[in-house]
Amino acid sequence: MEGGGLFAARQKNLLEFLSLLRDLRVLEVSGFADAADRVHLNLMSKAKRPGESLDLIYTAKQRKIKETVRDFAEAEISHESEDEVLSKGLLQKMSRLNLFGLQLPEEYGGAALDTVCAAICVEELSRVSASAGLCVSVHNSVSAYPILAYGTEDQKRKFLPDLASGKSIGAFCLTEPNAGSDPSSIESRAVRDVNGDFVVNGQKAYVTNGGIAGTCLIFAKTGDDSRSGMSVVIAEWGAKGFTRGALEDMCGMRGNPVCSLFFSDVVIPAGNLLGKEGGGFRVAMTALDAGRIGIGAQGVGIAQAALDAALKYSNERVQFGKPLSAQQTVQNYLAEMAVNIEAARMLVFRAASLKDAGKPFTKEAAMAKYFATKTAMESTTTAVQIHGAYGYSRGFLVERYFRDAKVTEIYEGANEIQRLVIARSLLEELGRTRL
Repeated sequence: MEGGGLFAARQKNLLEFLSLLRDLRVLEVSGFADAADRVHLNLMSKAKRPGESLDLIYTAKQRKIKETVRDFAEAEISHESEDEVLSKGLLQKMSRLNLFGLQLPEEYGGAALDTVCAAICVEELSRVSASAGLCVSVHNSVSAYPILAYGTEDQKRKFLPDLASGKSIGAFCLTEPNAGSDPSSIESRAVRDVNGDFVVNGQKAYVTNGGIAGTCLIFAKTGDDSRSGMSVVIAEWGAKGFTRGALEDMCGMRGNPVCSLFFSDVVIPAGNLLGKEGGGFRVAMTALDAGRIGIGAQGVGIAQAALDAALKYSNERVQFGKPLSAQQTVQNYLAEMAVNIEAARMLVFRAASLKDAGKPFTKEAAMAKYFATKTAMESTTTAVQIHGAYGYSRGFLVERYFRDAKVTEIYEGANEIQRLVIARSLLEELGRTRL
């Protein structure tokens, strides 16, 4: 009841919140971005949650977004069961906060936020529900964003308004039973018919949002088996021959409806080709660069939740006559978690800032994704250890954080792939400096 009342109070100020965003956008456009930052200093009296560093890194707009999404998540999502978090009712509430149009332009119904603000939203959602954070991250970064970046104006007007409103949920369909880290080995095919439309056959596996998706980016071979033979077509749920498999019984992220998608002679209009024919690999890499910032933010949110829980439990649990938090070993655990989480958050913001500035960010996105998800796994493991046997039971949330964290090291490019991306980028930079 207390959380619901808090969110109700926030809702009353929603118009004020939107007005603030407009005002700050004017300040930024007018060359007064520093003024927007200074406004933030008046908000420093807000109490912080345990383990959260000083908020001097946030502008007023970012802080307001952070508070609004946090209050929403705690009031509306925290009480949902793990397996049923993305109910139709909750999706509608999320759409009213424009969580499905975070970075889409206002002309398509989006919030027109920058990547840093979008990352803040994903972090705060993931701190309460990693499944909800995953839904929002994938929908915005690897579903809507590629259409905005590569779509024709007709495609943007056809698909983006429904994606922004949440009327249609997006999915990114690259992985297949025989194609994971090697996307060039996909077997799905899209062949032109006599009318020039595409006839798609194949299967996509472990599709995030798959059970509720209405707009799906399908990567399929339209030419030879090389990377240049891959294209992207936009499939709409309801097309004849387009079916879903049963929901996967996952270890973690159980609230997200992950499933396989099947295509049997599905006819997709020629106008739904995204980008150039044969340009699918480029679209995939562009989308995944953006997506890795979102998954990095998700990792930070999960890790922060684990630290919050560990701080609370260690301060309450008494052993050997004093709280666990008074034990030096536990203090070392807490300190290491806090340092790594803050470092991960800064890596995410760094990659997001580069993207917003229109600068290359492939290496930095890989760094953020790698370190933040590694930090999530290590922090949740430590949180379980601090909780002892209680941490291994369903009675405490840290066991869920632990299960949710693991898959962040796998999807959006396994962390082994991230290390390759980082190393190759460093070697390329070295080669350029020697020329």
